[in-house]
Amino acid sequence: MTWIWVVILGAGAFTTSVQADDTVVRSFAGGAAASMVGIIPAGEDVELAGPQALTADGQGNLFVLDQVNGRILQFDPKQPSADPDVLKMPKDVQPTDLVVQGDDIMVWDGGVRTLKAAPGQSTRGLGGDEIQLEEVSNRGMDDQVAVSAFAQMGSQPPGSATDLLDQNTRAAIIKRTRQPDRQYVASRSKGSVIADVIPDKGDASVRIEIQTMVSNEIIGQLALHVRHLLGTVEFLEIDNSDRFYVLAEEIPSSGKNASTFVARYAANGRLEGIYELPLENTPLTRRFVTVSGDGDVYFLRTKPDGIEVVGVGFRPLDNVAVIDVRPQRTATAPAAQPDLKFNATVAVRPSNRQQTIETAFAFEGIQWKLTQANYGSDPDSQCTGFNRVRRPWYLQGKVNQEVRGVPYCWGCHGSLANFRQRIESGTLAGNVCTRNAPRPDVAGVDCSAFVSAAWGLSVHYTTAAIPAIATPVSNPWDLKPGDALNKPGSHVMLFLRFTPDRKAEVMESSTGGCNGRVCRNVYPLASLLARGYVPVRFRALADDQTTIAASAYEETKPPAARKTASKRH
Repeated sequence: MTWIWVVILGAGAFTTSVQADDTVVRSFAGGAAASMVGIIPAGEDVELAGPQALTADGQGNLFVLDQVNGRILQFDPKQPSADPDVLKMPKDVQPTDLVVQGDDIMVWDGGVRTLKAAPGQSTRGLGGDEIQLEEVSNRGMDDQVAVSAFAQMGSQPPGSATDLLDQNTRAAIIKRTRQPDRQYVASRSKGSVIADVIPDKGDASVRIEIQTMVSNEIIGQLALHVRHLLGTVEFLEIDNSDRFYVLAEEIPSSGKNASTFVARYAANGRLEGIYELPLENTPLTRRFVTVSGDGDVYFLRTKPDGIEVVGVGFRPLDNVAVIDVRPQRTATAPAAQPDLKFNATVAVRPSNRQQTIETAFAFEGIQWKLTQANYGSDPDSQCTGFNRVRRPWYLQGKVNQEVRGVPYCWGCHGSLANFRQRIESGTLAGNVCTRNAPRPDVAGVDCSAFVSAAWGLSVHYTTAAIPAIATPVSNPWDLKPGDALNKPGSHVMLFLRFTPDRKAEVMESSTGGCNGRVCRNVYPLASLLARGYVPVRFRALADDQTTIAASAYEETKPPAARKTASKRH
């Protein structure tokens, strides 16, 4: 079978066709009504938040995960004026991702959970129905198809300690060489298939071989080659016309003009064209693209007043050896507004990389008992809008139980020792109510307070102030453990490593992505860069070559070496 090489170039490459315009197929305003979605406005160190996932079923329906309102909206994109069906999720399910396969509605909240309509109801509504979902099973991590479906967009378990520590700092920092990756996909027209993504000719090329799971018949061989460096490569779908769809990223070493696109191939492996995803200037979402059985590609765009479901324009490419991906302007980060009182000397003799990673894992792995005093009144209604609560979601219903991780607290900061002392004295735990003013009577950390503590700072640097003490990393592939991805005025994440399939694994304190605590997450790198996240390195770590030892990644007990972080107050 002939290999089709796809070469992705920057501006100036030759092309023979013009991309079709993107089309908004459905809009949802912000709110709590049946035809609205929950939107949480942006604030200082808080990114605009809304629906996290868009996915399609085999009948062409689209599903939007409206986690702020605790529901899923189902609609037919070809009938945009019809009322959506409202699928209410169980109260104890707080997902961050959504996939629909057959009659199964699967969500991710650190693992795969399967939902179906309660007895006597059907998710095949007539438009405008309200349907109660209930959990029917917890799919194990041995369900390869379900696990692969979520991993497409980074919803996957973080690396184990063994995965992360490797031999030394250099190996843990950048395992830049792509590893072979096997993906399992429940396709529309060929059933469950295996897609092997095989590195080829360095970091700019891969081959993708597709075979059926039942008969092991090879049904497709594709190849993808970019000018610079390939980031994420995910096999998405085989549509009802037997065409293949591959999600890919090209990330130049400059970090500028990173591109995310879907390539479409004919049944014989011939490239037909591409869909360029409009990621620029959009808030962070988890599952931002989906492919219908008819081969339509849809994009989830979040805005301050609601969301748009966009039909992405297709650019046909006939008999060309070079694809010209239109250069996208990387979102411009807001100008930093550092407090001039502070400078890099506020580090309490700055953490080296070992101490930074130890401190981060201690914030994630701390075990503590949630007392009634920490929990507060129930119901907790001390928050404005959408019947939300102050209390982080991961603490719901956990009174007098052991819980894990420092909770997210809007505007809060402090060391791990300070957090433990306040919890033991009965202070309220966590505050995800980012629409109201920060509260001094609550314990926890927000995103920038967590990174400040990990870096060993004696004061809290906001995301807008971080550029005053951190230097941009010009090549994002040079990120090392303990560096950060910062979006000034919005959000910051501590970088841990590149995964074997070239996504970015981070530690963050987040309301949505972590259900209100410090946790690890995995994201496609280009989706962060295009949305305005800047790779940065704390200046005190610029020359640090500390080897990251195994003890840095222990998850069951807090590390001992934490004196720098404990002196922040």
